[in-house]
This record gives sequence, structure tokens and C-alpha cells, in this order.
Amino acid sequence: MPLVKKGAIIADPYIHVGDDAEIPANGAILIPAVRFLADPEAYVKRNSSTGVIWPNNRDLDELVPYLDKLAVVALVFPTFRDGRAYSQARLLRERYGYKGELRATGQVLRDQFVLMLRAGFDAFEVKKDADAEAFAVTVKRYTVFYQPTGDGRVTALHRRMQARHAANAG
Repeated sequence: MPLVKKGAIIADPYIHVGDDAEIPANGAILIPAVRFLADPEAYVKRNSSTGVIWPNNRDLDELVPYLDKLAVVALVFPTFRDGRAYSQARLLRERYGYKGELRATGQVLRDQFVLMLRAGFDAFEVKKDADAEAFAVTVKRYTVFYQPTGDGRVTALHRRMQARHAANAG
């Protein structure tokens, strides 16, 4: 499955470890939430990066105490009609200040890509190579937005206000 990050298609550096699979001694891992929560301290103390796959029907409050120790939080879109992961992404970025990789996984579709970026996602697991290429191009296409969101971009209104302030100050 292709991974798009920062406008490039990259090899996923994380090993996806299932519920019953053995944890590798070395290497970055991405594990399901249930497994992570069974013994979070063991996973965050590893010498390699740890990420968690967080379903959209789970409360983020269970994850918050470990955010500063997780390299990746992968939020799941089980269907294209289920947008709860957008809310989770915004909460992680805006309320909880999560700075690590925020990955969209599951039903990650082209027509929702820009909204996912705006919600704070910065990595995307996509099912089709053609979609990965389209995502890589789209991330560079839009540079100005009207709505403020969790991706940290300055809105069009704020840019105009900054320009007016600079003109009036000079």
C-alpha cells in the first residue's frame, strides 16, 4: 500500500504488527490500539519508534497520556462516509498539540484529500498507485485557504490583514 508524506510517495518505514504477531526486536512498529493499551509503557520504552492505529470509535482521552512518546498516530476511516477521524485529527493537533506524524488509513479517497490535509493529517496510506500520485501532486497545488484549521496555515484573511498592517506601518 503506497504511503504519501509531505507530497512524496515513500516506502513505509513502519512494520504493521497485528494483534497476535510477535513484536520485532528492532525497527519502527505500528500496532492496533487494543494491543497498545494492554501495556503502553512496554511499547513507549522500546528503542525504536512506535505508532498506534487508533479507530475512530475510541476515545482519544485514552491515548493522550502517551502522545509525546508516539511517533505516529494512524487514524482510521472505515468508510468514506464516516468522518469521525477528521474530528480526532483536529483534536490531536489543536487541543492536544500532537506534533508527530498523523496518518490517515482505511478508506482514504482522492476527493477528501485536501480536507484531510486541512484537518492536520500529514501522511496517507492509499490503496491505489494512481491515487498516491494524485495526492503527491495535490499537496503542492493549494497554498491559500479561507478557513482556519489544524494544519497551521495562515488563512487568506490573515494574509490580507498582515499586508494592510505592513502597509500602514510603513
